Amino acid sequence: MESLLNRRSRGLIGISGPLVSMRYLPGVFLGQMIELRTETGQQRKGQVLELSEEMTTAQLFETTQGIDTESISVRYLPSTARFRLSREILGRAFSGSGVPIDGTPHPIPELEREIVGNAINPTARDKPSDFIQTGISAIDLLNTLVRGQKLPIFSGAGLPSNELAVQIVRQASVLGEEEDFAIVFAAMGITHRDAAFFLDAFQTTGAIQRTVVFLNLASDPTIERLLTPRMALTAAEHLAFDHDMHVLVVLTDMANYCEALREIGNAREEIPGRRGYPGYMYTDLASIYERAGRIRGREGSVTQIPILTMPDDDITHPIADLTGYITEGQVVLSRELHRKGVFPPIDVLPSLSRLMNLGIGEGKTRADHRNLADQIYAFYARGRDLRRMEAIVGEDAMTTEDRRYLDFARRFEELYLNQGNRERDIETSLAEAWQLLAGFPVTELTRIGRQWIEKYLPADNEDEESEASS
Repeated sequence: MESLLNRRSRGLIGISGPLVSMRYLPGVFLGQMIELRTETGQQRKGQVLELSEEMTTAQLFETTQGIDTESISVRYLPSTARFRLSREILGRAFSGSGVPIDGTPHPIPELEREIVGNAINPTARDKPSDFIQTGISAIDLLNTLVRGQKLPIFSGAGLPSNELAVQIVRQASVLGEEEDFAIVFAAMGITHRDAAFFLDAFQTTGAIQRTVVFLNLASDPTIERLLTPRMALTAAEHLAFDHDMHVLVVLTDMANYCEALREIGNAREEIPGRRGYPGYMYTDLASIYERAGRIRGREGSVTQIPILTMPDDDITHPIADLTGYITEGQVVLSRELHRKGVFPPIDVLPSLSRLMNLGIGEGKTRADHRNLADQIYAFYARGRDLRRMEAIVGEDAMTTEDRRYLDFARRFEELYLNQGNRERDIETSLAEAWQLLAGFPVTELTRIGRQWIEKYLPADNEDEESEASS
């Protein structure tokens, strides 16, 4: 077995961009790591992508420039890509292939694990529950993130998804005493400027101490982009299920990941699917997203926030479409709100958290949470509808009641959604939402139980509204 796993061969059949072709050897398997050694002693690693009866094709993690096809030596390593794990990876930064990039050696590992991983067995899954506080009101109040959930953020070109990702990493927490919480952040296909922005933001805010960072640059090999989220999830699973921590995984940008899938598929001359993406992209994305969750009998959890840029703001694009099928909701960023200067520009109407009810209520957030969120959503939806009517008939043709809803929509965007970099805990988010309702008669608060109105609505609300109505 040892001779097979470490078998060497001389010479390559050919080179095409980052792909190298070698004569087939029995026992080689997909995903196997290889090591190329030049006559000068340089080593370059890669991964087997395709097998046939005559040939093995692999992609290198480094450039193929300067490789002599006749004199190169190829060594087949005994496994697929692996990552050395320990709790000491917290506070560290790695490349997309798991190499430290923060100037210090790799932590002494507790164990080494293949990064491919597996989706959690459905029979072993525990129901996602409990609240993760992001400090962002539009998420915490209306699209609540729950431990074990996968909740993507759909962005567009030029929208501040990077800034939002940093804010989530900086502010995210779990409520309760002595809860062990960590962040795993993975960025794929980013520029050097973005990489510097992320590292500087994490270090200056202190968030780096509880964060594991994986950065794959746009100049890095395409194949590394496919390894990056799996490296991150392997680290997250170790912290969650070996060290009983609650781990939030932020993956950005999944659109770059899918573009890498398409690029490699084209290089392998695969038959393309929708818009040129591989037909297996759904399965590939599921192999990443389904690694989120909780395991029955284990204390830890893995929660995911994948961030993706929708080409042309098209929510029906295959990347967003397939992501929506696999995950449990979405948070959508709005270009219109961004133009108005609202940050974070989260459009709550197309946004949705399908597991929200599992993470809110008495003992988790507050008993009035569901009622209050429903009322806020209903009023804002009506205000947005009336904006279209106002554009047609003009403000003078609107009734006093219509103007109240229009004013609510404006105040909701300017005062509530537009929180900037300020962190709001869930109690503050709930209190400020009640303040927004102070402009409505009690009789119009039809989605909130009377006991919550009496307990939380500002005391002078009813008197003020009676005068306004008269």
